Amino acid sequence: MQLTVWTYEGPPHVGAMRIATAMQDVHYVLHAPQGDTYADLLFTMIERRQKRPPVTYTTFQARDLGTDTAELFKSAMAEAYERFKPAAMLVGSSCTAELIQDDPAGLAKALNLPIPVVPLELPSYQRKENWGASETFYHLVRGLAGAKAPEAGWKRPARPEGQRPRCNLLGPTALGFRHRDDITEITRLLTSLGVDVASVAPMDATAADIQNLGDADFNVVLYPEIADTAAKWLQRTFAQPYTKTVPIGVGATRDFIAEVAEITGIDPAAVLAQAPSRLPWYSRSVDSNYLTGKRVFIFGDATHAIAAARIADKEFGFKVVGLGTYSREQARDVRDAAKLYGLEALISDDYLEVEAAIEALEPEMVLGSQMERHIAKRLGIGCAVISAPVHVQDFPARYSPQMGFEGANVIFDTWVHPLMMGLEEHLLGMFREDFEFHGDAQASHLGHGAVKERSDSPEQAFPGEAAVETKTTTTTTEWTAVWVSDAEAELKKIPFFVRGKARKNTELYARENGISPITLETLYDAKAHFGR
Repeated sequence: MQLTVWTYEGPPHVGAMRIATAMQDVHYVLHAPQGDTYADLLFTMIERRQKRPPVTYTTFQARDLGTDTAELFKSAMAEAYERFKPAAMLVGSSCTAELIQDDPAGLAKALNLPIPVVPLELPSYQRKENWGASETFYHLVRGLAGAKAPEAGWKRPARPEGQRPRCNLLGPTALGFRHRDDITEITRLLTSLGVDVASVAPMDATAADIQNLGDADFNVVLYPEIADTAAKWLQRTFAQPYTKTVPIGVGATRDFIAEVAEITGIDPAAVLAQAPSRLPWYSRSVDSNYLTGKRVFIFGDATHAIAAARIADKEFGFKVVGLGTYSREQARDVRDAAKLYGLEALISDDYLEVEAAIEALEPEMVLGSQMERHIAKRLGIGCAVISAPVHVQDFPARYSPQMGFEGANVIFDTWVHPLMMGLEEHLLGMFREDFEFHGDAQASHLGHGAVKERSDSPEQAFPGEAAVETKTTTTTTEWTAVWVSDAEAELKKIPFFVRGKARKNTELYARENGISPITLETLYDAKAHFGR
């Protein structure tokens, strides 16, 4: 643990909160001081959830440390059970409460509640949020589904003829990046293949759903950093195979369909033939300056970073110049992926180190979390968010998955938006001297009357606009805007809809700095000044 202004992941008890908050009838009792209740805001303010997380805090204060904090925990847990009547409970400590060693697991067992209670041992000073979520989900699955575990050596019987295969979707949690919409998209995709979804966990699952996970034929692991450990246990215990391919991007979605078909024995030809994503054609059809060869830096959780690198390289024609993750548990996978692009992966949870790498590589685009968005904005580089941690704007009201064929469409639109519109620039250049579109032509939406001077001309303006005076008188001297020919020519290269503002800002800069005449250098200096 280190002191920092900003962090990619919270402590592991926040990961446990993500699991509890995602579910319907599970309650989490957290032994924590009063200040640790800040975590509620992550779900109500950032994710826009309509109700607070199902978490009860013991909220001990400094004066309580000299008394019996263990009794405080037992009282809080008993009251939480009576108030919320959950079907199962999780118990654990925050990083602060871990230091007083009250043993929430033993205290919970002593209460002898009539429901399953899953104790969590989450080392707050060695591990972080995603590991905490993974460990919580694993212990929850093992604690609840383990009651129905078959004897050692049991083999799963063949599926009855004519019965559709059934699977579980594992990994979606609260605060996950587009998890809500990914569930919908992958459920639709599996249904079109002839596969039914038995349960989704932990998102919207009940304790009973967790108990029955072993009834499905196989598991689909959507987010390995959350569900991989639980899926491996289910495979060992219930002989359930699980998917290894994360369906983000067109190529990965096709590979995912093929993998599901291999597990179930279904013919995927019809679904593969449809492949309704527009990404492949769009990325081939747009202006080549628009996409091909763009240098891109990618950083995020391992699942999304690896997927983004494949999409950028194979489906967009970008050049991946940097790849990294803050997920140390999946560092090996990211390092292996980076080797495919001739890179050494950046494994770090220090945002300053990530910023230094971006500055050194000077990419044309950054794909990352909300921290990389801040970094890219500061450096003047286009950025698209591909991974948690994210802010409120990345929990959109609209349907916006990342997975499946529709997810590929969303990714195309999201990634292309920050880039300069090469096609638009090309068309503006092509028609610059056209009789209707040249720099001195009146805008078409103002009517088709006689050609008149644009409002960037200092002496005239459109009807209803105030004229911009070129002569400015100060208390000491009179300043007049005089443009040299090359600066005037360069000004005309600026698109007409912002040229007037560019002229006004340049003249303002020149007047304030006592510059006359206005040269090409003055124009560029003004652009840099107002672009800060």
